[in-house]
Order: sequence, then structure tokens, then C-alpha cells
Amino acid sequence: MIKKEYSNGEVTITWEPDKCIHSKNCVTGLPGVFNFEKRPWIDQNGANTEAIVSQIKKCPSGALGFYYNDEARELESASSEQLVEVMPNGPLMVYGNIEVKFKDGKSEKKFKVTAFCRCGASGNKPFCDGSHKKIGFEG
Repeated sequence: MIKKEYSNGEVTITWEPDKCIHSKNCVTGLPGVFNFEKRPWIDQNGANTEAIVSQIKKCPSGALGFYYNDEARELESASSEQLVEVMPNGPLMVYGNIEVKFKDGKSEKKFKVTAFCRCGASGNKPFCDGSHKKIGFEG
């Protein structure tokens, strides 16, 4: 799995393209940092750290993430609470740190935001890959 990182010295932005469901929240919310027309498409110096972190927290798939380069600040940002939200005609969003256990006995830790498929069409089950848009899922 590909994971790219972009640091401005205070915070490191992480991007995992396989998780992206192309909601475009990042591009419309903070175009100075996230711009599909440029290469690389993430400019870690395009906004201040607080604005970047705020926008990344709105990523519905968890494809975008972050960690503070200062360990004390990273611990401060860790959330022990979880929230589950059913998105209209979309995935089941789980906010917070969780561990997903698979039927083969393996497990994977997820942080901040995880999108789970509700439509059954994802090629990346149990996670959402945006297929609900292609099949016109309603629910």
C-alpha cells in the first residue's frame, strides 16, 4: 500500500491513495494545500498548520491523515472517543482510533477516520472505495 508524506516542519500530512473515495472535500476546503492540477498535488506550505489539520479531519475516507512532528503535541491530539455516522447514500464513518479484526484473524489499527462500505460494491471491503456513487446506492 502506498503512503506518501509531506511535512511543513510542524505537521506531516499523510496520503494513502488506495483509501481515497474522491469526495473532493480537501480540494474544495483548502485549495491552497490540495490541488489536483499540480504535482505534487499536496503543498504542505500552502496554509498554516491549524488550517491543514482542520481540513484533514474532514476527510471522509481517512486517505488523508497527519501527525505532529512534536511528540507532546501528537499525544495531545490523540482521541480516545469514537463516533459512528451513517452517511446518506454513502459509507459508515467511524471517527476515532479503532482496531478492525478480519475473518482471517488478522487485525489492522485505524486512526482518526475510517469509512466502511454499506453498499456491498467496494473492491476494498470492508472499507469504502467510493463504489456507492457508481452504482447509485441509496440508503
